[in-house]
Amino acid sequence: MRRFFYVAVAMTLLLPTFMMDQVQANPNLSVSAERAVLMDAESGRVLYEKNAYDPTLIASTTKIMTAIIAIESGMMEEKVKVSKRAVYTEGSSIYLTEKEKIPLKDLVYGLMLRSGNDSAVAIAEHVGGSVEGFVQLMNEKAAWLGMNNSHFENPHGLDGETHYSSAYDLGLLMAYSMKNDTFREVTGSEMYRSENREYSWKNKNKMLTQYYEPTNGGKTGFTKAAGRTLVTSAQKDGMELIAVTLNAPDDWNDHTRMFEWGFDHFETVKLQSEGTVEVNGQSLYIPRDIYYPLTLSEKEDLQATFYRYNQHGESNLAGVTYFMVGQTPLVEAPVWNERPSQSFFSEVKNFLNRMMGVAPWST
Repeated sequence: MRRFFYVAVAMTLLLPTFMMDQVQANPNLSVSAERAVLMDAESGRVLYEKNAYDPTLIASTTKIMTAIIAIESGMMEEKVKVSKRAVYTEGSSIYLTEKEKIPLKDLVYGLMLRSGNDSAVAIAEHVGGSVEGFVQLMNEKAAWLGMNNSHFENPHGLDGETHYSSAYDLGLLMAYSMKNDTFREVTGSEMYRSENREYSWKNKNKMLTQYYEPTNGGKTGFTKAAGRTLVTSAQKDGMELIAVTLNAPDDWNDHTRMFEWGFDHFETVKLQSEGTVEVNGQSLYIPRDIYYPLTLSEKEDLQATFYRYNQHGESNLAGVTYFMVGQTPLVEAPVWNERPSQSFFSEVKNFLNRMMGVAPWST
């Protein structure tokens, strides 16, 4: 327990804390969605929001969670034997047949591109041992990601009394998932051909395939009760944004407007660079680069102040740098006396892998 606490504290000291998550949004920006958020993928800063923290039905955007857990399981090349329960799952389908064997990788593509509910159940049974076991993994992952207004009861998103999330939580989930190269490849594919099929699957996400060229991923969703739900990501001029709309009659245009507004009003600014710096004649170590989206006026009012700690014992923590926009806190970042040993970084990495669900399947 002591070792676990040590690594957890060390991880906190390595990473910056982002403090300001709201902006005075352009009052002319409006969306049809009941709930929406526009988020910077790198920092998590909320650029625009509308009822973004309200829990509600989310339909097939649920499958982002199902996909990332499947990808992180390390089972992507394994063959999945399809059950009767999977085949007879109601709703959208990739038309699996009972007892057929198909790679988990193919099921993930069928899940994300064609929104197969049968695929979701087959994935859940294989990765989680059962649908119920997989749902437990989903809720554990949501809790770790800080999805505080979310709860899952199935892997596909069909309506349920205890199945819900918020626009903000889905933004967190998508931003996290897009840091995984395999997930990026899957969600960014316009088409995929399984060797088990005589035809290709085309991605239903029209933001990616038709409407907005910078789009590089996302997931659609719909039920009568939830309405149209949509999560998308887009990258332009070195900035990646995540857009989420829930119950949005005009979701394609909502996302296009939000992305264009975000790219027009913000740019990614490098606040600090990893490496050794000289402060009052002493060499100090900055553990990582920090990028943050700022408006032009925020850039002009950006300030950075370093506060040195009183050194006690053998602590390697020299102090903290506070980045401010005027009097508004923006980011605080640790500064170390010297670069930690490689073994320390490895221990932190292993801790993160365990928390993110990578190690349990690969050790």
